[in-house]
Amino acid sequence: MANTITQWKPQVTVNGQTTQFKSYAEIKRNMSLLLDRSIVGGNVQAQVSVSRSKRGEWGEWFEVWQYNNKHKPVIINQGWM
Repeated sequence: MANTITQWKPQVTVNGQTTQFKSYAEIKRNMSLLLDRSIVGGNVQAQVSVSRSKRGEWGEWFEVWQYNNKHKPVIINQGWM
């Protein structure tokens, strides 16, 4: 049984719109699609923000994802909120 304070569904923010996912694994599977969706007009820097809980930890963990120079999704910033 999940503790609602420490374990909640991960959320992704793309272009100011927040979407909830069932699991972090689902987010990672779809990260390329999410990054592609974040490219609007002339915005070359695709960026996706993820907020989630971490097993055994209290608080909210955030990650910011972008493509690297080889067009692979990587975390460029992360930490506790």
